[in-house]
Parts: sequence; C-alpha cells; structure tokens
Amino acid sequence: MAVVNELIRIEADGSISFGNHTLTEKAKLEDFQCQGDLLKVKTYSTMTKLEKNGMFLYESVPGTSVVHFVETPEGVEFTVEGDSDAQITIGLQNDTDYEVFVAGESMGTMTTNFGGKLSLSASLAGEGEVQIKVVQA
Repeated sequence: MAVVNELIRIEADGSISFGNHTLTEKAKLEDFQCQGDLLKVKTYSTMTKLEKNGMFLYESVPGTSVVHFVETPEGVEFTVEGDSDAQITIGLQNDTDYEVFVAGESMGTMTTNFGGKLSLSASLAGEGEVQIKVVQA
C-alpha cells in the first residue's frame, strides 16, 4: 500500500483514502468535498486526524496511512498502514456496542463513550497493511 501523497482522495469505489505517515512535518488539507460533506485531514509521522463537517471521525497516534475508508450506518471499515503500532480512535454513535475486527480476528465487543469515540490498538510494525472493521453489535 502506498501513502496518500495528495493527503486525501476519493477512490473509484467511492471510499476515501487519507494520511501520510512518512511525512516529517505536519501537512493538512481543508474543505475537501466528498459526497456533500467537507473533510479535513491533518497528517504526519506522529499523528493522522480526519474530520467530517467539523466533527471528529478518525485519529491515530503515531501517524498512519488509511485506504478504502468506508462509513456505513453500522460502522466503519478501512485498511491502515504505519511504521509502528498505533492507537486508533474512531468517531461513531454515542453509547453503542460495536464488535471490532483487526486483521480478520474479532477483538470482542466495545462500547463507545458519551462522545461516540471508540479506541483500539493495531499492531502495524512490520505488518504492512492491516484491515480494520468495526460493526454495530
């Protein structure tokens, strides 16, 4: 998987790809239009963050590159790559149970907090890309 040199793009299947974990300095792109929404991405080696219409959607520490990010009413699905293990936080529905899958294996059910945030860890060091899927339980 390649980094997203343009910081964010729409894929042929309608999903989005964003982030560049190889940058040594912060880069951002605001007001990127996608299906009637405005997206904002900030990314570099230590952090990647995505907002949709001013609302939190994704953050990783350290930075990651994300491809084929798809939101549905049931959750999100994407492929992520980074140079080291990452803590990923996703914005979902408030106080809702989700089953989390990392690399095809269930990590169990997690409940979002009042703000709708769900945090998970992804082992990325030496793994290349890892598939993440979060679906309402």
